[in-house]
Amino acid sequence: MSSPLNEQLRAQAEEWAAAGLRRELYAPAGVDFTTNDYLGLAGDDRVAAAVRSALDDGNIGMPASRLLRGQSPLHEAAEREAAHWMGTEAALLLPSGFQANQALLTTFADANDVLFSDGLNHASIIDGMRLSHAKVVVFPHQDMAALANALAGAASARRRLIMVEDLYSMDGDLAPLSELLELCERFDAYLMLDMAHSAGLFEERVPEHPRLLARMFTGGKALGLAGAFICGSQEVIDTLINRARSFVFTTAAPPMLAAALRRAMQIAVGEEERKSNVLQRSELLRRLLHDGGVEVGGESPIVPVIIGDSERTMLVAQKMRDAGFDVRGVRPPTVPAGTSRLRIVVHANHSEEQITSLAKVLIEALSEEHRRSEIEVTEPTLQTKPIVVCGTDTDIGKTLVAAILVRAALRLEEPVRYFKPVQTGRDSDTETVLKLADLAPDHAPPPAVQLALPASVDQAAEQEGVTISVKQVLDATRNVLLEHPKAKWVLECAGGLRVPFNEQEDQADYLRQLQTPVVLVARSGLGTLNHTLLSVESLAARRIPLRAIIVVGQPHPQNIASLQARLGDLPILEVPMFRELNTETIDFWLDSEPRIEQLLDSLS
Repeated sequence: MSSPLNEQLRAQAEEWAAAGLRRELYAPAGVDFTTNDYLGLAGDDRVAAAVRSALDDGNIGMPASRLLRGQSPLHEAAEREAAHWMGTEAALLLPSGFQANQALLTTFADANDVLFSDGLNHASIIDGMRLSHAKVVVFPHQDMAALANALAGAASARRRLIMVEDLYSMDGDLAPLSELLELCERFDAYLMLDMAHSAGLFEERVPEHPRLLARMFTGGKALGLAGAFICGSQEVIDTLINRARSFVFTTAAPPMLAAALRRAMQIAVGEEERKSNVLQRSELLRRLLHDGGVEVGGESPIVPVIIGDSERTMLVAQKMRDAGFDVRGVRPPTVPAGTSRLRIVVHANHSEEQITSLAKVLIEALSEEHRRSEIEVTEPTLQTKPIVVCGTDTDIGKTLVAAILVRAALRLEEPVRYFKPVQTGRDSDTETVLKLADLAPDHAPPPAVQLALPASVDQAAEQEGVTISVKQVLDATRNVLLEHPKAKWVLECAGGLRVPFNEQEDQADYLRQLQTPVVLVARSGLGTLNHTLLSVESLAARRIPLRAIIVVGQPHPQNIASLQARLGDLPILEVPMFRELNTETIDFWLDSEPRIEQLLDSLS
């Protein structure tokens, strides 16, 4: 049946497909190098026997919440086993890891608190933080200096709670636990640890510590099943039982699952060789791929092979499946744009022969795909990434900074061009840049989107009865840039970093997909610290590369010093208020500020 909504959904699906991001469900086939069955317990006969025993005793399901007759002795036994395994006083079983993380974050944080989240945290953590109503601070992945700065700025909060993954599911790297706990001590914070992927592999590395509030691990990874446990003090578990909405208001996990989880934990503890086997085999795969010229990362059974392009990633994955290895591709939004990858997962019961054969097939598939892509590329590609000028706000000097960068490139005799993809208001920033930089008119194409109202993009578009999408602006930008692929392009954003394009998308989404270096423009005076640090945080959360901050206005050395103290080695440059604004005064200023040309060199 057709309807306007179905037509919209069909159009969205076509956009996903055109971008190489359409998902499909298909059954397993070949040797499993995809699931998180690290210890090889998903098919263990002893775990299956525990399920059969529970079924024989009539323990199929308990269709009620745990507080309303959903409690079973099998739940209690599994929770005691989990607490013993993790070395905590108590544990609580929930139906899924998603619900467990929501329980933690919404129970222990509210609007009086600040939550600190690693930039690569799982969607369950991101959504749980949103539901908590706490202030959320996202710090760049594993950047302890940035986290320390953020903690220092949250001294007035009732609670400071850090949540990270112990082992990151897409990159396969481990969290710096000792540094995190040291920061907790220094700033009176607490750590919540998502051990979904590390339980059964690295659980012994997690210390007992008064600042470790809770640890969560799932049954759907190394234990080969489903469900999740939160482990902590008796006070923590009692609080969850009374206040965690995703526990109180959900149906209990089936008792047969609890029985199976308990048996799987016993096997994991009693058969340490499973852990050593999977770690040795994953290192073997890394070594074989490295020797074959394939760059790999991680330090766990998760072996990411980043290809970049979504379509190429899926083609290589299909070649792996054709060769008998079930390897899947992972694409945005699960991973950042431009980092589509094969996520290969090694299991304890993989043989060395299987590992060696997989590596050989993958090296050949990547080599073949590389040759094919070289032959098929007929259109020009950019020789250098464009420089994007974005701002913490509107009317803060982005156009002036863009003109300065263009002028500096011209003085270096570089083939520079300027482009403003979206222009709101009748004033032409393009004309201003042409005049101030003394740039040839044909070196600055007109904006792809021009809206008359001097307002945010979504409001200006609404007044004209149109909708502006990130894809529309992104496609137009790429088409313009590829007309002159050898040029150094300076792009200027419209308004502030997070200015909305439509009800769902904003300018930061455009920059995230464009994935080019950014120069952030900020004002020098009152309010700049908050706006600038929030903008830096927003860029880091989207993994948008920030190369410099340029502060425009009357000199304010205290603000510059404060920003530099918090942002480390990031270049921070100052542009004064020019008494007369023209090409000559810009040239005069550039003669005294060599760092602009150094910045351009670093962006080449």
